[in-house]
Amino acid sequence: MAKKHDFNKSLKDMSENDLKARIQEDQLRLKKLEFAHAISPLENPMSIRGLRKDIARLKTELQKRTLA
Repeated sequence: MAKKHDFNKSLKDMSENDLKARIQEDQLRLKKLEFAHAISPLENPMSIRGLRKDIARLKTELQKRTLA
């Protein structure tokens, strides 16, 4: 729970350009993880789920800012 709270706090300090860059980086990392998992199972496949959720949080914060 603390990790998610710290992650959300750090989003407030980021600019929109930083958010967009972070989303692109994380999406690329997610593709690489999924590809690696398809070839041979990852030691911790839950990391894929966590990364997907982080991307969703980033997109949500970006959407909030564009609507505000």
